[in-house]
This record gives sequence, C-alpha cells and structure tokens, in this order.
Amino acid sequence: MKINIITLGCSKNTVDSENIAGHAQAAGHTVFFDRDKNDSDLVIVNTCGFINDAKEESINNLIAQIEAKKNFNRRHHSDIRHRRLVAVGCLVERYREELQKEMPEVDAWYGSHQWEQLVAQECQNGQTPFTHRRSVSTPQHYAYLKISEGCNRACSYCAIPLIRGKHKSRPLDELVDEAKQLVADGVKEIILIAQDTTYYGLDLYGERKLGTLMERLAVESGAHWIRLHYTYPTSFPTDAIDVMRKYDNICNYIDIPLQHINSRILSSMQRGIDRDGTLNLLRQFREKLPDVCIRTTLIVGYPGETEEDFEELKEFVRTARFDRMGCFAYSPEEGTAAGAMKDTVSDEEKQHRVSELMEIQESISESINESRVGRELTIIIDRKEGDFWVGRTEYDSPEVDDEVLVACSEALPYHPQPGDFFLTRITHATEHDLEASIIRKI
Repeated sequence: MKINIITLGCSKNTVDSENIAGHAQAAGHTVFFDRDKNDSDLVIVNTCGFINDAKEESINNLIAQIEAKKNFNRRHHSDIRHRRLVAVGCLVERYREELQKEMPEVDAWYGSHQWEQLVAQECQNGQTPFTHRRSVSTPQHYAYLKISEGCNRACSYCAIPLIRGKHKSRPLDELVDEAKQLVADGVKEIILIAQDTTYYGLDLYGERKLGTLMERLAVESGAHWIRLHYTYPTSFPTDAIDVMRKYDNICNYIDIPLQHINSRILSSMQRGIDRDGTLNLLRQFREKLPDVCIRTTLIVGYPGETEEDFEELKEFVRTARFDRMGCFAYSPEEGTAAGAMKDTVSDEEKQHRVSELMEIQESISESINESRVGRELTIIIDRKEGDFWVGRTEYDSPEVDDEVLVACSEALPYHPQPGDFFLTRITHATEHDLEASIIRKI
C-alpha cells in the first residue's frame, strides 16, 4: 500500500508516527508524511487533543481527509483501489465515542497507546515483530528521542495525564541503542523529549536518571549535539546540569515551562514550586552554566489571575531575561481541576496579556541577539531558502527558536548541506534571527 501519515500536535506525536511508519515500511509498504498527497491507499491522521486550538485543527484535518477519501473512492469507483482513513492519538483517546458518532466515514479509531495495534491491523496483519524501528519524518540530521510516556504530575490545567496515563520510563540501554541507530542513519542532533524529562528513571530505577542518560548519550551515541526539552522545575535533577557542563556535545540549552511566578497561582496550578523555588532554580542554572540558553513558556489568564498577579509576571519576565519564551492564553480543559474553576479573565483580556508579555520578550530577545554580534558561534545547517542557507546555534531548537541566515555568497568556497556544521561570525541581529558569515567548516 501507499500510506500517508498526517501528524498533528507535539514532537511526541511525531515519534509515534515515525514508529508507525518504520513498522509499515518493514512490512513492505510505502510511507509518506504529506498532508497534500492525494494518491494514498491508507491515510492515518495522528491527532492532538491537548488544547482547544489543537482539537479544532485535528477535527478540521479529519473533515478534510473524509472529503478527500470520498473524492478518491469516487474517482476509483470501477477500480479495485479504495482509500481507507483511520485516526489515532490523543483526540481519539479523549473523545472516541463522540467522534465515531460524528464521523462514521472514518474507518477505524485508535487511542494514544494503540499505535502498535494500528500497525498490526492496518499495515502488517501481525506478520512483523515490533521493535523500536523508526522512519524519521524530520529532516534527516535531527530527530526526537522520546525517553518516557505519560506523566505523574497533577498540574491543574493539564489533561495529559488523563490522555497519556502514568509516567513510564524507557530503559537506559534501549534509549542508548536507539540513539546509536539514529546516528548511524545520519542524525547529528538528538532532542530528548517526554511529557516530563526530569522525572525520567524514577519509576524504573527508584531515582531520577536524566543525568545518567545524558552522560551515556554524550559518550556512547556519537551524536554531535544532544538537546534537552520539556523539563519540569519541581525536584529538577541538578546532576543533569553538571553533565551538561562536562560534555561539549550537550547543548547549553534548557527548555523548562515555568507557567507563572506568582506563588498563589503556582499553588493553584499544583506545580509543586513557588516563586522563591523558581528563582533559586534559575540562579543555579546560570551559576553552573553561565552561557546557558533558557527557554520557557508561560500561561496568562489562569482563573484568579489579577492585574497585580499579571504585573508580577511582567516584572519577572523583565528581570529573568529568558533567551526564548512562549506565552499561552489559558483555556479550560474538561476533567481537570482548573476546568471546574470559574474562568475569571475574559478572552479579550487574555489575548491582551499575551501581547503585552510577548512585547516585553521581543525587546529582551533583540537585546540578547545583539549581544552576540561579533561572536564566533557554531551552527548546524537546516536548509537552503532563497539566497540564504538557514541554520541554528546550540541555543536554538528546530521549528520553535531563532535561526541564523548565511548568504549563499558568504558560504563560498563551501557547498553546505543540511546537517553540516560551520564556525561562523555573527554579523547582524534582529529580535528573531541572526546573520552570519562562515569562517570554516567543522
């Protein structure tokens, strides 16, 4: 068969789709990752059900694929070929019964933990054993490594534990072996992901093992860069910071969603940390890793957030000076503790607060980027776009952070390819991007 996989939502969904693709290919099928591809026998939509916008995107994609399926089957009416459409993932896990009633044209539904069942029933007929075989859908030079599944946190606003279940770590050896295989297949940058990477190992080994995992990957995987995402501030395993400082192939980059700074709001969010604890953690990061890039996300408009609370958050952003920051307007999720609370901030005010916070951050980002003008920084090339090669520093994760632009004329006499590393000199900065000239290939 020709199989098209459409992945929605986060990078954890991306890994699930890549596992489906790898096993389908092993069974002899041809797999694409292309929302616009029309000539497929089977379309798999990997859905997201995290927040309202993600749910709407998933539903809209399913509706579009239902229409595409009808058109395909109409064109092939006298042919043996017919398109099959299946849905998998978080939205299905939460709303399977409602979706089945509303969309009977979808041929099968699989929850967030049922991708193996999907492969067996839709792609393999049970003939190929399951391994951690993957077909990477990202550009070949970087890949995500999902180190655990589920979450044991009880954040009041988050439905992930309801969807994905309890935290379940993958064994160390299994992760190291997968990382080695990714590198053997051409991956240069490995990005560690989970719902909460800092909890890693506690269920399997009785203690947090993120630092141990990072050290083994740094030593054994052969990856040029290792990047840490989705950490959690409560009980942060500080030995991981020591490991980051020790190994040059671990990026000076920490992604740590803090969500807020007001202690009362953090308590209501059930984050397990207060203002002082947050500030102390940030201080530790910067004392041990002076050149660290800290990326965070914040929530505004949470139930009970007053103007004074928001002013405190604004001042926190001004003084913390995050290298990278995202901001979300709170939206209630059914089944969560916060979902039962009165939504005290209007949607209009939420969006106003998002804009205010991001305006502050843009000024900070521009200042930080300008401070890098004149510095020599290593970049990885991601792609060519028009008259520029587009790359990233170790301070930037793909798709969400800043990029470095190198004019094609500045690349001479080199012929850059995606995944190549270059030492560059930063020549210009804006709030979102850097420009650079190449010094030499690494």
